Amino acid sequence: MCLIVFAWRPAHPQPLILAANRDEFYARPTLPLAQWEDAPHIYAGRDLEAGGTWLGITADGRFAALTNIRDPGQPPGRRSRGELVAQFLNSSLPIDDYLREVAGRSAEYGGFNLLVGDRQKLHFLNAADPVPQRLEAGVYGLSNGGLDTPWPKLLKAKAALSHELEEPDPEALFRFLADPEAAPDAQLPATGVGLATEKLLSSVFIASPNYGTRASTVLIVDASGRRRLIERSFGPYGGKLGGVDINI
Repeated sequence: MCLIVFAWRPAHPQPLILAANRDEFYARPTLPLAQWEDAPHIYAGRDLEAGGTWLGITADGRFAALTNIRDPGQPPGRRSRGELVAQFLNSSLPIDDYLREVAGRSAEYGGFNLLVGDRQKLHFLNAADPVPQRLEAGVYGLSNGGLDTPWPKLLKAKAALSHELEEPDPEALFRFLADPEAAPDAQLPATGVGLATEKLLSSVFIASPNYGTRASTVLIVDASGRRRLIERSFGPYGGKLGGVDINI
């Protein structure tokens, strides 16, 4: 994923509201959101190149998602970051134990931000400073920097999510995930990829011939444990490819 905004409200009737875009090269083979045949308790999309995923939930209430850290100078990871999400969803380890284990081998991966949670807790780990952090109630955002790094698209998406929390409507969440407006040049971050690429990557929804938003995802969790996970898929230039709506 390259953009995740979420409201974590442990005492609320809807404790987790999340909206996210996965940005990737269109040529990377991917399966859309589904129940995994080889692990039927997992509901997630799947990266067919490395076998992992970017966001998913389980039948027993576990949740995980990640974004990459944009740093063209970092060495390539020896392992795929998507396995961090898949391993948590396929594990029975408590959150604290899992994140301590990941923190000890974070150097095996390219830079990442990892969210993992269950029905009571939500935790965050950044590979650049691998100290697990339990999140308090609040509205948060992740792009390709750290937690709440104030990039224009992250600020815009967080503000849009905040306006939808009283009665969260999936269609309203998908509308702001589809925002194609690029940030002004003066507001662009400097991550070492050049002005043209910074501009392309500065919109909430990215569309180009080769790289862009492959999936938009909305997750709404209520206090009883019921979860609605909706995904919409896209191809080159943002062409619509289909959608999946799962209730667990």
